[in-house]
Amino acid sequence: MREAIQKRLSDALGRDVSIASACDIGGGCINQAQVLILDDGMRVFVKMNTHSPAGLFETEAMGLRLMVSVSGGPRIPKVIACDQEKDARFLILEYLESTSPEGDYFTRFGRALATMHRTTTDAYGLDHNNFIGSTPQINTKEKDGLTFFRDQRLGYQQELARNSGRLPNHIDSKLDQLRVRLEDLLDLENEQPALIHGDLWSGNHFCGPDGSAAIFDPAVHFGLREADLAMTELFGRMPQAFYDGYHEAFPLNPGYTERRDIYNLYHLLNHLNLFGESYLGSVETIITQFIR
Repeated sequence: MREAIQKRLSDALGRDVSIASACDIGGGCINQAQVLILDDGMRVFVKMNTHSPAGLFETEAMGLRLMVSVSGGPRIPKVIACDQEKDARFLILEYLESTSPEGDYFTRFGRALATMHRTTTDAYGLDHNNFIGSTPQINTKEKDGLTFFRDQRLGYQQELARNSGRLPNHIDSKLDQLRVRLEDLLDLENEQPALIHGDLWSGNHFCGPDGSAAIFDPAVHFGLREADLAMTELFGRMPQAFYDGYHEAFPLNPGYTERRDIYNLYHLLNHLNLFGESYLGSVETIITQFIR
């Protein structure tokens, strides 16, 4: 694969490239990641997975390019090259140095995310499907946000879990009831489809080299913006300044904290499907919170 990466880099950069050294980067559970140092000292970031689903890196690159087009949003690593050949599947990105957050960093991060969320279109979804982790994410366009979230987010994950035998009948039945009740549980008044990252947990952002927030590893689509905020609270909450900065720039409808766990049910169902029954208790807890 090293030769394939060198060739794609040479094509993308317009010069002959050789890789001087490579350093493995931890933190991912699906792909292998490395920082490559080229012969001229340039560094790039590469993700590799010879067993990845077809289209995984290609659709990630499309999502990154969509987010990078937003002026005033978070910092997005630029796509350098992508290859989806069977024996050489990889994505090469601009390397961004991580730095320590200082001053009003989290306030600015919240405002930048709000700016990205103000990017809208005429329907929820996207013009192509992509992935959440390695699970397909269905993005068939839908005018109604509640229908989109009910069927293409919760419903799709529910069907996967049901078919794999990981969703016991009594929990499956309660999830059906919750999906029926979504109209009473979510407040979508005056909401429009928002360009969202889609998988914004604590491992998918950091303070970049210029002191601004950088986000990566997206599951991009036009969706419900509260879903992005909810994900920031699933595996470790941001400092309050982040939420204050966001709310000042783009206020949420009242009652977000009461709705938050419904959005995170999508990710917990996905983790159930990807990693197994250790996530079933969290799924059941959230469902029972709304359907007793």
